Amino acid sequence: MPQSVPRTALDARYSAREATAVAWPEAEALLAAAGIFWLSTVRPDGRPHVTPLLAVWHEGAPHFCTGPAERKALNLRENPEVVLTTGSNALDAGLDLVVEGTAVRVEDEDRLRALAGAYTAKYGEEWTFGVRDGAFVGGGGRALVFRVEPRTAFGFARDPYGQTRWEFTGRAGR
Repeated sequence: MPQSVPRTALDARYSAREATAVAWPEAEALLAAAGIFWLSTVRPDGRPHVTPLLAVWHEGAPHFCTGPAERKALNLRENPEVVLTTGSNALDAGLDLVVEGTAVRVEDEDRLRALAGAYTAKYGEEWTFGVRDGAFVGGGGRALVFRVEPRTAFGFARDPYGQTRWEFTGRAGR
């Protein structure tokens, strides 16, 4: 069973003397509230691909969707390892978050319905999806849904500067 609270550590090499580690519940709340994320995948030829997208935090992990012919979906067929980031553009405030893990396709229709409801609750009626044949369906067509099984996450605080590392155990892709 996945670990509900990861091991937390402040990396003193990248932190001010007065910095303290960010508690996982605080980071998790920020991940749940974030509006825009950046997803990094790897193309089949090894080049990186980064794209902004919407994501929902559900049952301890971020979830995102993509059309089956989109670059990120094609990349995930070859290599499911991803990095999902979100944060603030402010230089002197905020907490940037980075989640490294394995993208696992979600096809169970009960789980997909719960995730569709989470998208609508977070982003509004414009982001309402139906569920059919193991995917979301909507005005943009069919969308595959992925859960990022967190392996490691990082928090980069700015006031004071500090780097927190969270290690997950018992996750897929470990």
